[in-house]
Amino acid sequence: MTRRTFLIQNTILMSALPFAAHAFDPKKPVFGHNEKRYTWDKTWLDVNKTLPGVKDCHEMVLTENGDILLLTNDTRNNFIRISRDGRIRAAYGHEFPGGHGLTAGGAKGDEFLMVTDTETHRVAKTTLDGRIIRTWGYPAESGKYQTEASFIPTETVVTPDGELYVADGYGEQYILHYDSEGHLKNVFGGRGPDPEHLDNAHGICIDTRNSLPTLIITDRNRCCFKRFSMDGRYLETILLPGANVCRPVIRGDFLYAAVLTSGNTGNTNTGFVVILDKDNKLISAPGGSVPAYKNGVCMESYQTVQLFRHPHDVLIDEDENLYVCQWNSGHVLPVKLSPYV
Repeated sequence: MTRRTFLIQNTILMSALPFAAHAFDPKKPVFGHNEKRYTWDKTWLDVNKTLPGVKDCHEMVLTENGDILLLTNDTRNNFIRISRDGRIRAAYGHEFPGGHGLTAGGAKGDEFLMVTDTETHRVAKTTLDGRIIRTWGYPAESGKYQTEASFIPTETVVTPDGELYVADGYGEQYILHYDSEGHLKNVFGGRGPDPEHLDNAHGICIDTRNSLPTLIITDRNRCCFKRFSMDGRYLETILLPGANVCRPVIRGDFLYAAVLTSGNTGNTNTGFVVILDKDNKLISAPGGSVPAYKNGVCMESYQTVQLFRHPHDVLIDEDENLYVCQWNSGHVLPVKLSPYV
């Protein structure tokens, strides 16, 4: 048995987690590292509570009033709205059997949602209550797709001036850039071995932490993020060995991401969370190993405590609380971690 296997097995055994730290106790164990450490907020919501229509909890956004809006892939209620104090306010929506990516956009008073559906092969713009305003199907005009079935979008991001980027993370791995009128403007990425290519372009966000905005795109099967210019030029790779990352989420100077599984994607129930600083250096991994670098290179990360099964997205509120929703994890609602003080 390797040291890594010994540590993982014994940490999980000692923590006695049925699914995790719910069994942890009394003394409020601390998760994470350095300045980003957290405690489990068990008073917020019963994470083992299930609702009719909670299948996989894929992604979350904050609403205009500070509620958390959760996207599921169950058409009994695609959307679940939860208050900051843990009350379920509403559950609704029946249009998205493959609801996967959820992005909020628009100015106050004119907010909207962007939803990707991996089963109906489309992207939809909706109102906050889930009413569909417009849809985009497979981009035949790009010349990159032969059939609708080959377009399986996983994520979107919207610029302040209304331009749209779509990540085809379960399809042909292209990033599709639409202008503010919804017309296809550019296509980049795609499958291949070169740095500008992608393999499971699962998520995308706009990074405004530096002087010029850029795109950060998930390359999950290669355990990394890739940075591109807004016009699609490859700029750099941010390696996170061992971390099969989902979409990047930026809050302040930090980049957060759920890690679906440790290492090989066949390792089930081994997820954790990663947090990177402004220089994109891994500084904390709640549920995972202590971040380590050797000669400037990030060392492999892995789960050390089964705090999560398959985390799929994170959300950070104005008080720096960290919420984590999960895929294929027993139909549970999100977990809330509060900053350790």
